[in-house]
Amino acid sequence: MNKLTHLDESGAAHMVDVTAKAVTEREARAQAVINMKPSTLELIVSGGHKKGDVFAVARIAGIQAAKRCHELIPLCHPLLLTGIDVHLEADSNNNCVRIETICKLAGQTGVEMEALTAASVAALTIYDMCKAVDKGMVICEVQLLEKRGGKSGEWLREDFSP
Repeated sequence: MNKLTHLDESGAAHMVDVTAKAVTEREARAQAVINMKPSTLELIVSGGHKKGDVFAVARIAGIQAAKRCHELIPLCHPLLLTGIDVHLEADSNNNCVRIETICKLAGQTGVEMEALTAASVAALTIYDMCKAVDKGMVICEVQLLEKRGGKSGEWLREDFSP
């Protein structure tokens, strides 16, 4: 069984010391989905939202969230991210927006939390911008899709194909 790395021998939470770890290229891809009414999705896609370009604001929010992940999630290391991509896609067949994020760096620890935080905050931003017209939106399927690099190597969600 794998040991939880954020717990010391006595069970107390601590920040993992990555000083001795090798610097390697690392990448993580995550997603979030936000379901909404068809009329809400149409408002976003048509650009008719009175608050402005919902996708542009959500993209910036996701990027900003990845950069500040260490301030939001206890025990996360501050990272010098070298790449952050936030892709938003309207899915009119399922009345949702699919958000996919990719975070990259050359460092001593992974970027999974940064990718997950970016996807989550982008979805929350869409909710915030559209809640006046659709309070029933649901954020779901927040999950890691893929990670590369580091000691543990590559991991790919079984039902995901990049």
